[in-house]
Amino acid sequence: MRKSFSPLFDSLEHFDEIDMQFPKQDNLNYNDFKQTLSFLKSYRGSQGTFNSYRREVERFLQWCMIIANKSLQQLKREDIEKYILFCQKPPKSWVGIKKAPRFITKEDKRIPNPEWRPFVVTISKGAHRTGERPDSKNFELSHSAVKELFAILSTFYNYLLQEEYVFMNPIALIRQKSKFIRKLQGQPKIRRLSELQWQYVIKKAKAMAEDDPATHERTFFMMSALYSMYLRISELSVSARWSPTMNHFNRDSDGNWWFITVGKGNKQRQIAVSNAMLFALKRWRKYLGLSLLPSPADNSPLLPKIKGKGPITNTTYIRKIVQHCFDMAMKELHKDGLSEEAESMIEATVHWLRHTGISDDVKIRPREHVRDDAGHSSGATTDKYVDVELRERHRTARNKPIEDKN
Repeated sequence: MRKSFSPLFDSLEHFDEIDMQFPKQDNLNYNDFKQTLSFLKSYRGSQGTFNSYRREVERFLQWCMIIANKSLQQLKREDIEKYILFCQKPPKSWVGIKKAPRFITKEDKRIPNPEWRPFVVTISKGAHRTGERPDSKNFELSHSAVKELFAILSTFYNYLLQEEYVFMNPIALIRQKSKFIRKLQGQPKIRRLSELQWQYVIKKAKAMAEDDPATHERTFFMMSALYSMYLRISELSVSARWSPTMNHFNRDSDGNWWFITVGKGNKQRQIAVSNAMLFALKRWRKYLGLSLLPSPADNSPLLPKIKGKGPITNTTYIRKIVQHCFDMAMKELHKDGLSEEAESMIEATVHWLRHTGISDDVKIRPREHVRDDAGHSSGATTDKYVDVELRERHRTARNKPIEDKN
């Protein structure tokens, strides 16, 4: 089994350079590569979607040339099933222990990174805190990752069908997907903070802002926006397709405030701004030395850098700020004797704030309003956040006896 790998497709900012040179890899079919390159180009409008699709089709091509020794046109249903089984438990040589960039720059040239691997083993935040380190032999493809693999490869083959490069979609021929994908009964668990945890988080963010405005006024505004407006981290930072500015907060003719953003799938949406969120905006702008509310002409960055000019472009920086706030809230919970609440926050991420905001709002707002503010494509997605029936189901089960007490 090959011990070193060469990536095929660079990052989005260097993607156009790929046309300049065909990768020097044994068994790589030139036509397969060019078709895949064209397929990925159609997703350059969304960083997240591009990354997901690149990951899956790149793995697939690596398997085709190294393991199957077949082109995309030769693959049958049986080959796809073999590929899925391979992904569920790949050889150790295919698995990295850290997320490495595919290419690196050396002497002004983009060259393959020898540390890159098609798969990466990860461990939970809680396990990392206890000193556990990733081991390639422990890699397993999660249930959600298998579902995503099916979806992306099916889309890929539909594209190849339209281009008349292949004449069937072998993914669609796999009738018994249940042996690869479990069917879930009821609603999936939404990873979010409890009401108590969120109150500790936001109160701690506010206290830090009052103690150290230069560092944490930004923290309080960010935490408020991520929760109150259900923002994804990509909607707060600058990317090739989106740059949030102050005038994305705007007032309509009725005096109501809205926030315009561009989210997943490059879809623009308008979010209703609550009074509490408007207060957080005023507080943030006052700290920045601006008028309390933005004018339509105010295109200054929503999140300017602490040092230097321009907006924050690094999502890692935002994650670190949010994680620090989580860590401080966990310390407060421990101090107040709420260790169980603190420990269950160990795995919390930035995206939990979006889930928490949506979950709290569906209790008090019409679901279709929450749906539109969250940018959900259908009400069925929003319904996943409604846990009234689960609470009632547990209430009726709580006092069930096991043995007769008479």
